[in-house]
Amino acid sequence: MAEKFEEKDFTEEGFNFQIWVKMAKLFRPFMGFLAIQALLQILMALIDVLIPYLNKEAIDTYTSTSAALDSLWGFIIFYVVIILITGVLNLLYFRVCGKTEMGFGGDLRDKCFRKLQSLSFSYFDTTPTGWLMARMTSDISRLAEILAWSLTELAWGIPVMIFSGFVMFTTNVNMTLIVLAVAPILAILSYYFQIRQLKAYRQVRKANSKITNDFNEGINGAKTTKTLNLEEHNFNEFKQDTAEMKRVSIKAVHLGATFRPLVQFISSIAIAAIIWIGGDLANSGLIGFGTLMMFIQYAQQFYEPVRMVAMLLSEFQMAQASGERIVYLLESEPTIVDSDEVIAKYGTIFDPKPENYESIKGDIEFKDVDFSYIEGEKVLENFNLKINAGDTIALVGETGSGKSTIVNLICRFYEPVSGELLIDGTDYRERSIGWLHSKLGYVLQAPHLFSGTIKENVRFSRLDATDEEIIEACKLVNAHDFIMSFEDGYDTDVGEGGSRLSTGQKQLISFARAVLADPAIFVLDEATSSIDTETEKIIQYAIENIMKEKTSFVVAHRLSTIVNADRILVIKNGKIIEDGKHNELLKLHGYYYRLYTNQFNEDLKAKLLA
Repeated sequence: MAEKFEEKDFTEEGFNFQIWVKMAKLFRPFMGFLAIQALLQILMALIDVLIPYLNKEAIDTYTSTSAALDSLWGFIIFYVVIILITGVLNLLYFRVCGKTEMGFGGDLRDKCFRKLQSLSFSYFDTTPTGWLMARMTSDISRLAEILAWSLTELAWGIPVMIFSGFVMFTTNVNMTLIVLAVAPILAILSYYFQIRQLKAYRQVRKANSKITNDFNEGINGAKTTKTLNLEEHNFNEFKQDTAEMKRVSIKAVHLGATFRPLVQFISSIAIAAIIWIGGDLANSGLIGFGTLMMFIQYAQQFYEPVRMVAMLLSEFQMAQASGERIVYLLESEPTIVDSDEVIAKYGTIFDPKPENYESIKGDIEFKDVDFSYIEGEKVLENFNLKINAGDTIALVGETGSGKSTIVNLICRFYEPVSGELLIDGTDYRERSIGWLHSKLGYVLQAPHLFSGTIKENVRFSRLDATDEEIIEACKLVNAHDFIMSFEDGYDTDVGEGGSRLSTGQKQLISFARAVLADPAIFVLDEATSSIDTETEKIIQYAIENIMKEKTSFVVAHRLSTIVNADRILVIKNGKIIEDGKHNELLKLHGYYYRLYTNQFNEDLKAKLLA
């Protein structure tokens, strides 16, 4: 599998106020639901405090020999009504909580997906898909569940403690002090365990990210795994990661499993003391047995919020561990952004102002450009290049020479570290990213098709295109015939990533998609390196004819496709070492000559042996 990714570590101990403030802002649209939940919880708390008092009245009033039974039926009806109201309140509470959880989870996924759409290529260069999938799925689900269901539990617990404590205090001060005596012990235990639980749940989320990444690589790299016979190796790596997940998860569960019984044990000791002292008082006739029962129930109610807080602390540690990673994703900033002045005129990617987009003629110039993917490791240094509009420029050279870097800079997938890149005489940073990308046609070495039909995939480059325009674009790249050979024609489902089509077919559909956009700048990045000879001829025809009036860049592996290019740039170590037409470079008997003749001889040998 790929090199293991170590995600950002979060090390702050205890409650992270800033993270919770940021999560509160994310939760703000659902504060109305939260208020309704809190109100329902307060009403239920009042009823829960009322019921022990009703039980006390029932025991003290209706169990004695001189009981006033004439009011019993009224008491029963009132009690039943209270129970029915409790049921209705619970029903409403669960419905509102469900809406809050689903709404907040959906809204948060929308925000995260929007953020991913806006991030630059450099972010995806360093962030594994598995890490992102863990954030978008399990972390968001866990956070939504905890915030929607657990947060308002406090709205029940606090009123219960206040009201039941007040009734106990007015009933018997000494027994109330016994109840309150254990509160400091529980507070110390809570603080001790919550720090360790937060650390444990952070380890769980980190291990979960690795497992998700293993799944992603295992699925996407299934063919490579089988061809290299790596099944056992990958399984052993996966087994190690799941073993680590098991270890840290058990540790986290053990902490919670220790904390909660401790709270329950300590609170039970206090209740036992109340029963002992209260029992003596009841036997002495100083208090009624109904009052003793009421006091025991109130004491239990008083400790129930404490036990609940113990549980909530565990859940909030999980929420914070998930929230930290989600906030980190949402606060990640793209490395390539438009200035405020540019945004004011041209809009953003999500809110463009295409009416202000200038047309592109196609003159391009690099002026003293430096660029590096990693600080201190320059790929281009003091790079200069001038390209005339309408020219077809081929870039050749060995792997890592800087060919793709040049076209990626032109497309503004990355930006120069220093120097300028001019389009039609203007630094392209004075225009918007959307402006440039709307004028761009890009065909990748490994084209990506989205799930859906052929027609839908071609239309992605221009969403308002008619069916006739889609068919015309496919005819221009000679894709129409093979499309019509399918039973469903243009409505054929391509499968996930285009899995139901051959590499050549995917390449032609990708080409048609680029042609449909009618771009001013065309880029073919190794577009012919993994296709058959027939498809190569089709693409060569397209390069020479369809792209004739456009500024075009062809990063070439097969040199036969670029022999008619206006200029061929030979790149080595980020420098242009040869520049000219095909015949001019052959006459130099230099690097291009050796590259071309070697490839020509290999092709000739292959034909003779065929």
